Amino acid sequence: MSESLHLPILVIGSGPAGLTAAVYAARAGFVPVVIGGYEFGGQLMLTTTVENFTGFPEGVQGPDLMASMRKQAEKVGAKIVDRNVTKVDFSTKPFKVFVENAHYLADAVILATGASAKWLGLESENRFKGKGVSSCAVCDGYFFKGQEVVVVGGGDTAMEDALYLSKIASGVTVIHRRDRLRASDIMQRRALAEPKIRFVWDSAVEEVLGDRKVEGVRVKSLKTGEVSTLKCEGVFVSIGHQPNTELFRDFVDLDKTGYVIARDETRSSREGIFVAGDVTDKVYRQAITAAGSGCKAALDAVRYLESLKDRQ
Repeated sequence: MSESLHLPILVIGSGPAGLTAAVYAARAGFVPVVIGGYEFGGQLMLTTTVENFTGFPEGVQGPDLMASMRKQAEKVGAKIVDRNVTKVDFSTKPFKVFVENAHYLADAVILATGASAKWLGLESENRFKGKGVSSCAVCDGYFFKGQEVVVVGGGDTAMEDALYLSKIASGVTVIHRRDRLRASDIMQRRALAEPKIRFVWDSAVEEVLGDRKVEGVRVKSLKTGEVSTLKCEGVFVSIGHQPNTELFRDFVDLDKTGYVIARDETRSSREGIFVAGDVTDKVYRQAITAAGSGCKAALDAVRYLESLKDRQ
């Protein structure tokens, strides 16, 4: 038998955006439920030292940061459910969110499901995540100061990462599957003009090499089949992100790449549904910007609920 619970605010997602939204909603006098999923904490759970989140001068481990956020959210009254949302129905109010054998009714919902980095799918890549393999140059580039790094990809994200890393690393090698870049003209010109950036064309990374840390990559030419080894200390996979929005496709407007379209900062196309973090942000994608948008979404949701009372 399905259980049901009617809530004023429900948050879907347990990364910095979702947990910050929960803190602000709880402090406003509402008791939010956060559907955090089995993989609690978002992308920061795959990150080692975080040195660009304000308030931690010595840095903080990604999982530790998320544990602290969770503890704070629970301390102020938020309830966190470590299960996955299986279905939603935002067609009528109250909104329905289905979580395995339970379903929730909510007057306002904050979507904070984030985005997932696209990976190459290599066993060695997965083994070295957080140990030399990263999907975020801004987050982790600092740790490779004066070292050789590889960027995989050929779009704007890859060129942005390569240019950013060229200011930190001793050298950047871009490995791309094609014989020309897919990035915009201006990004191509900037990257090609940077003397610290080298290019390996028509090639794919077959394996990340190393023992306890990254020591290089095995690269295969897609034209000749020749296999070579390239020494490096860091590998940045920059082939894009996929927003986790499939569940919401039929209920809120998405752009052509699947990100929720936000209006007035946090409002989706459906009244009462708010968005925060990487589910709508394809530009910054930082923990601190996600947390800030979670604050905004909660404040907007609270104002929305208060406006409903005024209408009655």
